[in-house]
Amino acid sequence: MISFISALAVLLIGFIVYGRLTEKVFAPDDRVTPAVSENDGVDYMPVKTWKAVLIQLLNIAGTGPIFGALMGACFGPVVFLWIVFGAILGGAVHDYMCGMISERNKGASIAQLSGKYLGKPALYIMRAFSVLLLLLTGTVFVTSPAELIARLTPDALTRGFWIVIIIVYYLLATIMPIDKVIGRLYPVFGIVLIIMAVSIAGGMIFLPEYTIPEITLSDLHPKDLPIWPFMFVTVACGAISGFHATQSPMMSKCITSEKDGRKVFYGAMIIESVIALVWAAAGVAFYGGTELLNEAITSNGQSGTVYEICKNMLGGIGGVLAIIGVVVCPITSGDTAFRSARLILAECTGLRQKEIRNRLIITVPLLGIGAVLTQLDFNVLWRYFSWSNQTLAMISLWMATAYLLKNAKKYYYTLLTALPAAFMSAVSLTYILMADEGFGLSAKIAYPSGIVFAAGLFGVYIFKLRRIIRGGVPAQADNGQS
Repeated sequence: MISFISALAVLLIGFIVYGRLTEKVFAPDDRVTPAVSENDGVDYMPVKTWKAVLIQLLNIAGTGPIFGALMGACFGPVVFLWIVFGAILGGAVHDYMCGMISERNKGASIAQLSGKYLGKPALYIMRAFSVLLLLLTGTVFVTSPAELIARLTPDALTRGFWIVIIIVYYLLATIMPIDKVIGRLYPVFGIVLIIMAVSIAGGMIFLPEYTIPEITLSDLHPKDLPIWPFMFVTVACGAISGFHATQSPMMSKCITSEKDGRKVFYGAMIIESVIALVWAAAGVAFYGGTELLNEAITSNGQSGTVYEICKNMLGGIGGVLAIIGVVVCPITSGDTAFRSARLILAECTGLRQKEIRNRLIITVPLLGIGAVLTQLDFNVLWRYFSWSNQTLAMISLWMATAYLLKNAKKYYYTLLTALPAAFMSAVSLTYILMADEGFGLSAKIAYPSGIVFAAGLFGVYIFKLRRIIRGGVPAQADNGQS
């Protein structure tokens, strides 16, 4: 219990202290934002700050901070440390920088930003990589809610039926102006997600039959999966997630002041981390240990496990909240995944998105591919999504570092993104070398390879930083026009 309460307090302090430091490094000003200067009535339009926070939360969250946290809890309470410090030092910085750098570049996508700050090859790589990730994300967030709804409705309404219904909704949410569907529904669903987490936290704290374990560094995974790097990939949403780099540009097109960025981008990530922390604690508290938790996930699936926890802790109301949470949350990330993919492809093709015909030309094939991918095994899709997710986070943090090398007022400010970028570089390579869906190599090969890879990239960063310092080149303000 003490560890859990302390972790919540550290997240709040992190938002206040480290969030302000991150804001200071970026240095927001009073310039006109793309929501006003580029207003097209579809993707670019002003949104109130409180709405932007809740929309951003739903954009980035989905069931990631629930499902990922439960699977991460199988490693034991050590997961609390990754959620807290991963979010404060990495995830929230990542989201803030991606959102604000996009805002400085007229709402450009992460692919476009990578091309500008990391070079042309990065542009093409990130276009392909981010669209692939978004397709995987959208597909993952079609199958999981469809399976749960099918389980709760008459047999005639099959999984396939609900997949079609969800895809039709995705079509509408992807092509309609952002204020028509997303702007109206997301704030409500965001509040539901928060209420769900607060209710579960209250159940753990006030019901005597549940005990939240204290933090330990021991690896308690029943299948003996090593904490490094598997836990750092399993828990993405809630700690750090590259998917957020594709979502933050959506709100960068809608904020009306740069000074709202800390609330919208950094703040939404901290809220998501609180949700992940609650669910990680709930998993081990409810089942009494990692072995039973892992068995529940294996036999019931993530959705069934969430339903069981909510129903038993909170009764009938908990069951309703669980259904809403595990159905609505993934859908509200799936639709914005396809929307982000549409915007990236629009940048590639030059098709103006003000015309609905152009939106349909891009969206319909995307959803068709997503429908085909739903036939693949969910668990396989999730594993590839998880690795792709963290690799995108690595690239996005290096992009932000390149931006700061050009724009930061003080050179040591660039460490804000360079250090988590190097860390995620080691995570990404080590995981794909060790994982079954990767190369399946031993830790003796994967561990040093990941360290050497991260050290090499950090060395390139130091080389460029020293060259800038020796050349006496002052930081240049980036107005997003180059």
